[in-house]
Amino acid sequence: MTALIFAGVPVVMLALSAPIFIVMLTAATLGILYLHLAPLAAIHSAVFGNLDSFPLLAIPLFIFAGEIMARGGIARRLIDLIFSVIGGVRGSLGVATVGSAAAFGAMSGSSVACVAAIGKLTIPALVKNGYGRNFSVSLITATGVIDVIIPPSITMIIYGVAAQQSVALLFLAGIVPGFIIAAGLAVYVMGRARRLNIPIGEKPRLGAVLLALRSAVWSLFAPVLILGGIYGGIFTPTEAAGIACIYALVVSLLIYRELNLMDVWRIALDTSVLVAQIMILIAGAGAYGWLITTSGFPADLVGFITSLHLDKWLLLLVINVVLLFIGSVLEPPAAILVLTPLLLPVVTEAHVDPIHFGLVVTVNLAIGMFLPPFGLNLFASNTLFKVPLPILYRGVIPFVFIYGAVLILLTYVPEITLAPLNWMR
Repeated sequence: MTALIFAGVPVVMLALSAPIFIVMLTAATLGILYLHLAPLAAIHSAVFGNLDSFPLLAIPLFIFAGEIMARGGIARRLIDLIFSVIGGVRGSLGVATVGSAAAFGAMSGSSVACVAAIGKLTIPALVKNGYGRNFSVSLITATGVIDVIIPPSITMIIYGVAAQQSVALLFLAGIVPGFIIAAGLAVYVMGRARRLNIPIGEKPRLGAVLLALRSAVWSLFAPVLILGGIYGGIFTPTEAAGIACIYALVVSLLIYRELNLMDVWRIALDTSVLVAQIMILIAGAGAYGWLITTSGFPADLVGFITSLHLDKWLLLLVINVVLLFIGSVLEPPAAILVLTPLLLPVVTEAHVDPIHFGLVVTVNLAIGMFLPPFGLNLFASNTLFKVPLPILYRGVIPFVFIYGAVLILLTYVPEITLAPLNWMR
């Protein structure tokens, strides 16, 4: 009966399209009533106690900063600089698109924002240069999830809170995987450009590069300020998010002057809607996670899996499959908040480092965001760029294999994520 409440009830309610926070609150309420672990009022403490977390403050701040950078000219100038530098090779425009997504990821952790901001700026140029609209939109759809992996990542912040792990260490562990994925995507794009016989781009011209550099100097300083401040020990990730907001406002309002106060107000309203959606999920997950932990269900689950005597590699394979499936139907914040209390004790028992596991979870959920048929980025691209979903489903398949190969590498070679941590320590 306990397993039915923790797993069966949520699955049935999700199948009935119930809101996820309602699913978690319902499961928590039924669990308390059935198991008699505490008075029903304990749900209130669990809900609000889970929101009383300093690292969570980074989420609305990073989202707000990312929206300002996307609309205030900071992201566009950074993209222009990347386009001016990468040239002289076949597929340089596609490679520059990948690089632009990675650069945007270093300033904002929102994948959908990346798809919208980078796509609107790069798709017309890609189509004009012979890449085709369907491939161009598929590229943006898959490349946008780099933002989930490259720090600062909102997904990593939520995992850090749920797993009680250092967000700064998670950010550090995400740098190498992010660059590996970007490199894999760049290689594929160049191969695709060769097959399509895309014209070789113009070689970088010093004058154009210097002009773009002069225009983008303030944009370049944004990721340096955010990541340099965190790893330099100057401020925490949450403080870095606040600094990013102030910096983005000053540059967009006073230096680039592409925003006014009314624009900032609209961005703040849009951010508030998105943040409210995330926070209500975290609140519901607080009650659900408290119930799971208090009931002793994780210990029972660990005991059951241990009794199966699965090899470590097979256990990780099973978890990857589960995460990919869940990630294709749930947004990363919801998936992390539901699954972390269940899976973390299992992998800890198998001697998997929690930071390494956080990156495995993050990459799985990133793939889920464009995995057919329900990936969130697929619907975002369909809405933004009017490419039919069946065409997008076919277009992202090669990218699924690229990300999947990197996921296997990260899963079974933990040194890729842990080496930077060991060096820092």
